[in-house]
Amino acid sequence: MFLVSCTSSGYPADPDGTFDRATGGTLSVGISHHPPYVDASGPEPTGSEVELIRAFAEDIDAEIEWTVSGEEALMTALEAGDVDLVGGGLTDQSPWSSKASLTRGYAEDAGPDGQTVQLVLAVPLGENQMLAEVERFLDSAHPGATP
Repeated sequence: MFLVSCTSSGYPADPDGTFDRATGGTLSVGISHHPPYVDASGPEPTGSEVELIRAFAEDIDAEIEWTVSGEEALMTALEAGDVDLVGGGLTDQSPWSSKASLTRGYAEDAGPDGQTVQLVLAVPLGENQMLAEVERFLDSAHPGATP
């Protein structure tokens, strides 16, 4: 016997509705200061990852509400559903992978030990539609990225 589950928005689904809530509304983004990806020292954040997140928000017709803090506080906020997306130079070697879903790598960089790492963004665990949509966007924005 096979059991099939369907949702109104199709598969993948977000149990907490993160992507649907952000689309056409407000995307709550947590960022940590990590130049050149995120520079949160001025009145408005800047950097390559900030521009990438702004482009994603535009793609889903969302306004951005920025929260600037350290990684630990942002991952706690992500778990609690207080932010929808976290950036700030996170890599695929992140110790936060048990607290968040990390996207596929969208660009390469040298890690602290000189090894090549993949830059990633984080979304709430289990919010599979949000993860899929962010990855779809990253794939279109960075078509040569290594998955």
